[in-house]
Amino acid sequence: AERLIEVKTTKYGKETPFFVSRNEIAVSERRSTEYLLYRAFSFRTSPKLYMLAGAIGQSCHITAQSFLALPR
Repeated sequence: AERLIEVKTTKYGKETPFFVSRNEIAVSERRSTEYLLYRAFSFRTSPKLYMLAGAIGQSCHITAQSFLALPR
């Protein structure tokens, strides 16, 4: 079966927030049965990994960090 895999890595702990793009969120929703996000953390000291399957918004709280302002 086809899988869509995204990997996000941080040098800090498991609970450290990570960035996702609008497109990554959209694809994870549209193709949730195929979407897997692998989360690598503590990368510098003791690397560990966990997996989140399906739509990102179902397993993570999504918070906007920036907005695009278009002049009128």
